[in-house]
Amino acid sequence: MTTAPGILPRQAIQALLDAGVIRSDTPFDIDQVQPASLDLRLSDTAWRVRASFLPGARPVETRIADVAMHRLDLTGGTVLEKGCVYIVRLQERLSLPPGLLARANPKSSTGRVDVFVRLLTDAGAAFDDVAGGYDGPLYLEVAPQTFSILVRPGTRLNQLRLKTGEPPKLETRSVGVDLAGGAGAVVGYRGRRHAGVVDMDRIEGHDPRLFWEPLYAPEGELLLDPGEFYILASREAVEIPVDQAAEMTPIDPSVGEFRVHYAGFFDPGFGVDEAHGAGSKGVLEVRTHDTPFLLEHGQTVARLVYEPLTARPDRLYGEGGSHYQRQGLKLSKHFRDWNG
Repeated sequence: MTTAPGILPRQAIQALLDAGVIRSDTPFDIDQVQPASLDLRLSDTAWRVRASFLPGARPVETRIADVAMHRLDLTGGTVLEKGCVYIVRLQERLSLPPGLLARANPKSSTGRVDVFVRLLTDAGAAFDDVAGGYDGPLYLEVAPQTFSILVRPGTRLNQLRLKTGEPPKLETRSVGVDLAGGAGAVVGYRGRRHAGVVDMDRIEGHDPRLFWEPLYAPEGELLLDPGEFYILASREAVEIPVDQAAEMTPIDPSVGEFRVHYAGFFDPGFGVDEAHGAGSKGVLEVRTHDTPFLLEHGQTVARLVYEPLTARPDRLYGEGGSHYQRQGLKLSKHFRDWNG
């Protein structure tokens, strides 16, 4: 494996699985390895906790004992209620060699239903980051915000990116919001507060009208209400070169007091013509803070940071199928087409 700083491509991740650097309680799924990331799966064990936490110098399960309200068995499917915090043990565990680091982020479909997830490791000093040399289990903090969700063992809510050293930041691009729909055109969606449960493994199985309210911006402006969750689209097409990956910053106080894009990973090949994705937009998952905020068409709402891969992946994003390649304004894969 190369020692040049960079994000590992699909074939290198597969080699780590084959070598036992990444292990699992059950056999890996055939589609679990993505072009530059690995999907992680829930196990059957979870805890409802009264507060989020970092484990400090202790194992995660030792810390859970201080804050646990009750233990849950996810076998057969369990509803995780909105407004509550859960810790779920993942099926995968790591035995990273020195110099090989990892970083986790929510999957796109997780962020688009406003489920906040963060990775935890034993004695971890930060969420989502895994230090070189870590040898131990993985856990996921799950906090549904707008909708309650149904999960089970094998449900995939986040993904892991592996990297050698600290890859250089090749470029940082500003991302603007698209509010130029004109009269009668939908520019976004707002989550309904008292909707039903979203089954996280049921693809195109939910009526979007029961969960979302369409939004319009005839004057090119949209007022964000505190505590509400919005799905919007980028003004610009997003393109990730085949030898790079990108991460969208989740919050940037310099552009507004709101959080944009829970799901931060963009895989190599997203939006590129070679992978039949030219013109793809970035979907923005937006939640404002304590103050109402007025967005204007084209206003910068996030930053996209590009980093190199150590090699071109043997499969690009969208090759073999994808719910989000060539997307415009699009809800998560759990919902049927609005007009379908």
